[in-house]
Amino acid sequence: MEGPMATAVKRDTRRDTNISLDKPIYTISVASEILETHPRTLMMYEHLGLVVPKRTSTNRRRFSQRDVMKLQTIQKLTRHHSVNLAGVRYIMKLLKLLQEHQLPAPVELRDIDVSQLDV
Repeated sequence: MEGPMATAVKRDTRRDTNISLDKPIYTISVASEILETHPRTLMMYEHLGLVVPKRTSTNRRRFSQRDVMKLQTIQKLTRHHSVNLAGVRYIMKLLKLLQEHQLPAPVELRDIDVSQLDV
């Protein structure tokens, strides 16, 4: 397909793939599969207040892309930087404050991006 119709189809396709970071779309099983972790781990993070997924009318968890990004940050801090969960909470808040005040993050934590996260 070529011409104006093809352009309109491409435009519509792009619009459909531009999902809001806050739209709750992933079930706990899908989110745990994306993150390669057990669903119970995500429940524990929720219980500790590290992530708060939205709930459906039937009380099922739905994680947004922003939630998944936050969970990836938690995993990076715990797996690659050997930080416990209390430290994760503190470091994410600290990195967000540094970013808000346009200050550089410590060299060891430059691989952690909190720009899109709600901390």
